[in-house]
Amino acid sequence: MTRNYRLICTACGLVFFLCAGGACAEETLSWQDCIREAAKNHPDLISAQESVKQAVAGKKVVVSALLPQINSDLGVSTSKTSSKSSGSGTQNSYSYGVSGQQLLFDASKTANNVRSAAETVKAAQYNYKFTSSGVRLRLRTAFINVLRAQELLNITDDIFKIRRSNLELITLRYTSGIEHKGALLTAEANLAEAQYEISQAKRTLEVAQRGLIKEIGRAAFSPLRVNGEFRVSDTVLQEPDFEALAKNNPSLGKFAAQTNAAAFGIQSAKASFFPQASVQAGANRLGSHWPPQDDAWDAGLTLSFPIFEGGLRLAEVEQAQALYNQARENERSARDGVLLGLQQGWAGLQDALETVEVQRKFLSAAQERATIAEAQYSLGLIQFDNWTIIEDDLVSAKKTFLNAQANALLAEANWIQAKGETLEYAD
Repeated sequence: MTRNYRLICTACGLVFFLCAGGACAEETLSWQDCIREAAKNHPDLISAQESVKQAVAGKKVVVSALLPQINSDLGVSTSKTSSKSSGSGTQNSYSYGVSGQQLLFDASKTANNVRSAAETVKAAQYNYKFTSSGVRLRLRTAFINVLRAQELLNITDDIFKIRRSNLELITLRYTSGIEHKGALLTAEANLAEAQYEISQAKRTLEVAQRGLIKEIGRAAFSPLRVNGEFRVSDTVLQEPDFEALAKNNPSLGKFAAQTNAAAFGIQSAKASFFPQASVQAGANRLGSHWPPQDDAWDAGLTLSFPIFEGGLRLAEVEQAQALYNQARENERSARDGVLLGLQQGWAGLQDALETVEVQRKFLSAAQERATIAEAQYSLGLIQFDNWTIIEDDLVSAKKTFLNAQANALLAEANWIQAKGETLEYAD
């Protein structure tokens, strides 16, 4: 048994040496480092930024209809005529000129299209903030997972030391004939389990690192560590005004802008029933030789009025009205969802904070019991079965307290996301 114990200790010592050697080469990131890198590289943010640019460009396209439309033209043509009296002949004609057109009246159709496009820009900007809020939540979750995995690796190291110390004590007692073989085998199994949990914790850490690499927007994986504390900053002990918080949520702002855009769309569709007036003018030069020498110009006023289009404009109004009704209900649904999310986020944060304090007390009690039990077992005052139960409780309490701390940070991240805070939110 002593030989097996030495082999286990040697193997575990090698594991710790390799682990410590690899950790030295790892990059260390703070939370602010992760925010800065994600803000520049995260594909979801870049995509949302491009959506804003598209909306801005779309508004410019609509606004252009209100401005003069000026065109230039250059023409060259050849014609051939043939008659019995004069024979056949070829004639060339050349022309160039400038023409312009200006919209005078369209019952504010284009103006409403511009207003609708402006609301679409707002919706895209709110969508960027909404995307940034989601990125922050995922980034914070990935950061916390790495932080928890790092601490779990430290805890498994402590557990290994406890199990090794226990095996040393039990080995001495077994050699002296004081302890039975079952206790020795159990202690060896506990040590082997502690070694397995170290390996498992290392794999968990690597998975968490890869998750963080993804969320900061890096293309290639590299080992890293994070520098942070299990401390909740955004604590709101008194129930806040959820209605007031909901007003600033980018999700609700996006749907409100979409509703406004749809309302302007109805006005634009209705304006199609009114006449449209525009003025145009042009100046040209014509001739059969290049450059042409004959001047020509034209100017006029155009008034168009729809008479019959097979119900097209009525259908467009109905379509715009249905789009508005849909957007309005989407906004109402979003508002209800935001309010519920705020309530759930705040309640979850309070539960998590209280759980941390409860588990802190359990851990303190387990540590004290383990210290007393170890001394009692050394003196033969308690049996192995009672002592190992207390030791197992300490191991469980360490892990449970770590999870409670990490869950509190996750609850804080969810609360911040429910408020609609973006990636730049510092806490």
